[in-house]
Amino acid sequence: MRKYYLNGLVTAWLMSHAGGLAAGAAAPEPPFCRTELIFPLEHWHNHGSCIVETPKGDLMVCWFHGSGERTADDVRIEGARQRKGTSTWSQRFTMADTPEYPDTNCCMFIDPEGRLWLLWPTILANQWESALMKYRIASDYHRNGPPKWEVSEVLHVTPGPEFTTGVSNFINQTEARLTGTAFPEPARARIQQWLASIRLRAADKLQRRLGWMTRAHPFVLDDKRLVVPLYADGFSFSLMAITDDWGQTWHTSTPLIAGGNIQPSIVRRQDGSLYTLMRDNGPAPKRLHQSESHDRGDTWSPVTDSELPNPGSGAEIISLRNGAWVLISNDTESGRHSLAVQISDDEGKTWKWKRHLELSSPTADNPDAFHYPSILQSHDGTLHASYSYHLGKGEKKDADGKPARKSIKHAHFNEAWVRQGDAK
Repeated sequence: MRKYYLNGLVTAWLMSHAGGLAAGAAAPEPPFCRTELIFPLEHWHNHGSCIVETPKGDLMVCWFHGSGERTADDVRIEGARQRKGTSTWSQRFTMADTPEYPDTNCCMFIDPEGRLWLLWPTILANQWESALMKYRIASDYHRNGPPKWEVSEVLHVTPGPEFTTGVSNFINQTEARLTGTAFPEPARARIQQWLASIRLRAADKLQRRLGWMTRAHPFVLDDKRLVVPLYADGFSFSLMAITDDWGQTWHTSTPLIAGGNIQPSIVRRQDGSLYTLMRDNGPAPKRLHQSESHDRGDTWSPVTDSELPNPGSGAEIISLRNGAWVLISNDTESGRHSLAVQISDDEGKTWKWKRHLELSSPTADNPDAFHYPSILQSHDGTLHASYSYHLGKGEKKDADGKPARKSIKHAHFNEAWVRQGDAK
């Protein structure tokens, strides 16, 4: 029998607030923000984290670690745990490690039965286009150390006929715009080369099915449907993998196509429609791309630019239990030195409140990078984020005697802290 953990969250929240409502409004919680590194700075590449809260209130974070997935095969998925009521993180443990292959871009979520899922791509040939999606499921993950995985599967991404139709329509429309626009010849040549590459990839069955990767949290729509946001660097656009039986079978959405929209993150509006923001991987202006779905993620509207700046880096959006939306992203058109949290009270039409978790100089020879954030609202209503913390410079050495500049950082804060804005 399913425990319906997600519905339980709502019930628990209502029950926990019932007493306060009856006794009178409680005093608002003062603003706070606490941060710490999950492990000491080191020279190894640590990137692409994802954070979840377990039904017992523990936090878990996963990320990929190694020498560099584009050149080495020692990259693996690591994890750490913070027990409820503590402020320290456990020793790191391995979540997934395919021998002689790099494992990257991991994400996690808890399903309605309270099971932990880990999804990630294994890179078959040190190129993103060779990514093979996988997932694992565990019921036993509250133990110390890694979860005890009971399911380990390949997520076969099989785009349907609408995929090639959508790609063909996009190419034809883009070529028509090229004909009537005075593009500089170098730019025109690059666009035509990109379109030709996409056309070839879409026509090849293997290239349609490989290269898809996760980044942001999968979206649990209800107790029946899971939507896994995917993207492909080879195509430079996005796609949703959907299951209505918790991984027994999968199908894909229509493609979300524009000039470089990748790494989608999904939120649900109050009317039930879905909205996604995507990293801008294309030419200027640098903005988060957006699209929406009115049929539970099966089809998506044409992709357009939002008003939100994006330097070509990952972002994540969530809906809070009070209806507000929270966005965490690099809020610039260039550089990852600025990491901000924003709040909207009108479902993304405006973003009235913003505060920076990290902000450093963009002009340094080797600037800092705070990027690929993951965010959640915990049972108690506060917010937790994890993100890559990469210093451009530093004098400290790690145990291998190399410059110690990289870790994964955890931040715990509340809405009041964000609404307070940056210190003047």
